[in-house]
Amino acid sequence: MGHLQNKLLLITLLIFFSFHNLFSCCYSTLEESSINNPYYDTANYRMDYYDSLPYQELSSGAGPTSPERAFNVDDYGARADGTTDDRDAFLKAWNATCSSSSDSAAFVVPEGKTYLLKPLIFSGPCKATHVTVMIRGTLEASKDRSDWPTDEIRTHWIKFESVKNLLVQGGGTLDGNGDIWWQNSCKIDESLPCIHAPTALYFYGCQNLRVENINLRDSQQIHMTFGYCADVEASELTITAPEWSPNTDGIHVASTTNAHIHDCSIGTGDDCISIVNGSRNIKATNIVCGPGHGISIGSLGANHSTDHVSDVIVDNAMLTGTTNGVRIKTWQGGQGHAKNIIFKNINVHNVSNPIIINQDYCDSMIPCHEQKSAVAVSGILYKNIKGTSATEFALKLNCSKSVPCHDVVLQDISLEGEGGIPIHSLCRNVKWTAIGNIYPTCSS
Repeated sequence: MGHLQNKLLLITLLIFFSFHNLFSCCYSTLEESSINNPYYDTANYRMDYYDSLPYQELSSGAGPTSPERAFNVDDYGARADGTTDDRDAFLKAWNATCSSSSDSAAFVVPEGKTYLLKPLIFSGPCKATHVTVMIRGTLEASKDRSDWPTDEIRTHWIKFESVKNLLVQGGGTLDGNGDIWWQNSCKIDESLPCIHAPTALYFYGCQNLRVENINLRDSQQIHMTFGYCADVEASELTITAPEWSPNTDGIHVASTTNAHIHDCSIGTGDDCISIVNGSRNIKATNIVCGPGHGISIGSLGANHSTDHVSDVIVDNAMLTGTTNGVRIKTWQGGQGHAKNIIFKNINVHNVSNPIIINQDYCDSMIPCHEQKSAVAVSGILYKNIKGTSATEFALKLNCSKSVPCHDVVLQDISLEGEGGIPIHSLCRNVKWTAIGNIYPTCSS
């Protein structure tokens, strides 16, 4: 009977991938190119520069072919009773999938079941050329914080490491059971020590990666991280956590190149999307964000570090009730750059600080003092941003005295106060230019 079920499952997967591959988009090959930021000159300003930043789509090799073999976690002893740790069964099924001699193999979590899991790592590289992880059921994290006894283990709940040509999908849910971690956060109870909490779904060192049609909720801390990855597509993700949950970023991008995040709905207690050091050629489109802290570049430059982020496009986003809109945040004392960044076609509703650059960012119990160095911010375009601000300063460009922002362009900005409140701008230490109608506009 078990063999018959596996055959039926494999037939289902073959049909699914046949249609998926038929209608999936074609991607061109990644090519590196460099852009020199034009010197700030209003008379010779070139709008085509900003609309031609080097974002390359994924190569066709990113998508797996129809899987030749399917490995069901139930066949490896997973009990799905909500109390037994199914980690061993999952790892056995993964090892069979990853070591398969087939060109393509699928790791399957069945629909309609809930699997309790302690922290685990799915390691590559794999023998199978293409690997699909089909999550149809629900994965639930252990509620026992002692299952993460060390800082190294505490970096993740579920981690995929060094896997090429990986597709994760299926419509299932990852439940981080984050409440027990939030209650013990120093941001909720200042008498407690500040301890890092796990990222629910961590992709590390993966190449040609697609993650689509997955639900993540109530992560211990960050919901999903791409770290040291290349050629990434993340789409049709639904990420949710309470507005008060600390540090529960939706999607965190670190040291990753050539990534496209699109058609996602994210509402958490921190940034919907955060893009940090080492990231380049990142595109986020068709994003619904809120509640949360908005869509952020950074933070950058903490602890006097040298950080770099460049060639980022955020296009077509709707933010509702967030504490920030589209934001660049850097610590004083850091070095490096945040450059060639576009925020365009952004709608905000009842959003605090809809447009903000903050080079005085300080997320610390200890007050931050003015420093002589700063992460340089340049080549920034805000275009077609509309809606309502929940705060007086709808436009806030608060840049460093020692390293002022430059080449900042405001084009077609139309903001008004939520409920009719008066709004203003705050612009310090910034060289900027305006195109079209700007409200509120910088007064200095």
